[in-house]
Amino acid sequence: MLVRLQKFLADAGTASRRASEQFIIEGRVSVNGLVVRELGSKVDSGHDRVTFDGQPVKLKRKLYIALNKPRGYICSREDPEGRREVTDLLPKEWDTLYTVGRLDYNSEGLIFLTNDGEFSLHLTHPRYGVRKKYRVTVEGRLQPETLKQFIEGVYHDGERLSAERAYLIHQGPKESVAEMELAEGKNREVRRMFETQAITVKRLERIQIGNIRLGELPTGRWRTLSETEVRSLMSSTPSIRPAGAKRRTRRPPFQPNRPSRIRRDPKAAGPQPGPKPRPATSRSPGHRPARRAPR
Repeated sequence: MLVRLQKFLADAGTASRRASEQFIIEGRVSVNGLVVRELGSKVDSGHDRVTFDGQPVKLKRKLYIALNKPRGYICSREDPEGRREVTDLLPKEWDTLYTVGRLDYNSEGLIFLTNDGEFSLHLTHPRYGVRKKYRVTVEGRLQPETLKQFIEGVYHDGERLSAERAYLIHQGPKESVAEMELAEGKNREVRRMFETQAITVKRLERIQIGNIRLGELPTGRWRTLSETEVRSLMSSTPSIRPAGAKRRTRRPPFQPNRPSRIRRDPKAAGPQPGPKPRPATSRSPGHRPARRAPR
């Protein structure tokens, strides 16, 4: 079966599709002994020989992992500071898996890992509108008006940030808890929204992706997603209007017999034009039937 070269690399677990595209441009990928730099190139997964940095690339069984990320772990595969990686929590034989999206160093909660590039694209690209739900603990008393403002949209460093839903779970004098649903997944989007209001985030936890909940999965532990769960995530379609899109309104149907409404100018003198009165009929409000004489 013919597939794009970057998709083949992503499905084999070499890297994400975007990273694979960069590897192709850099000339690190060869097909049947020839270096390929064109992104539109296709390969036959059953016959062509693909190598990356001189090493053969073979398709592997697709894996889908749900992990409860703890604080103090990064989602990147390489870190110059030597911090712990989420892949350290998985078996060593799964070292080719990569995260679907990211959670920052101090955030925790549900994150997926996979070697399926199509799955990763569907869950991270804004056009699919897969929602992510977060539970946020902040310092002080959080006002409902602040959450309404997040739904309407706020700006941080010239970029518009917004939530699809936001509601209070607990409101107290020292700390408050809210839950927020997002669809775009911009970098540090939740934390940046609270920064615009000078509110300190004490804890940020992702508790749901699509229809998959974190549930009782312990911190630092993982589980495999079932085929049914994977299908449900892949079949999700965008149900959210793009940011800034206006709601379409239907025009009233044309009624040729309906009298037109003409606005009258109260300052103008003389009789004002208007719709002609219809003659009274037996069914009109102004008509009174003649009384019958008593017998």
